Amino acid sequence: MAKGRSVARVASALSELGLGGRSRELPDSTRTAAEAGAALGCEVGQIVKSLVFRLPSTDTAVLVLASGSTRVDVGKLSAVVGETVEQASGAFVRDRTGFAIGGVAPVGLVAPVTTYVDRGVLGWDHVWAAAGSPRTVFDATPDELLAATGGTVVDVAE
Repeated sequence: MAKGRSVARVASALSELGLGGRSRELPDSTRTAAEAGAALGCEVGQIVKSLVFRLPSTDTAVLVLASGSTRVDVGKLSAVVGETVEQASGAFVRDRTGFAIGGVAPVGLVAPVTTYVDRGVLGWDHVWAAAGSPRTVFDATPDELLAATGGTVVDVAE
């Protein structure tokens, strides 16, 4: 497995959550859902995208976990949050989560972040999420992912 601090932080968090030993480093990039699906030999929908949005009013982050085969509707997300949200910059994502875009894991974040899980993730028996780098992933059931993140299930896909 990669030796980066981000990957190690995720591995530690997974161990604490009872999901240890599930990370794997792939030879190819998993920066996009399509790349991850191809590298893992699974459906793109089984890849969980970790998308970070910014609340301009408070300059805080919101993490949305969505199926790799869907897009998040910013209007729907704004309605759920109760205020306008915007796509976060790379610097904002790294500052608030400790991860670079393409490797944002749903666990092991450097600070607590409100997390939402789009209902589409729950339609799979087994999913894969980023594990701290563009080449590392971990597997979980949707229920394990929900428990690990403390996320709230919402309908924000287009």
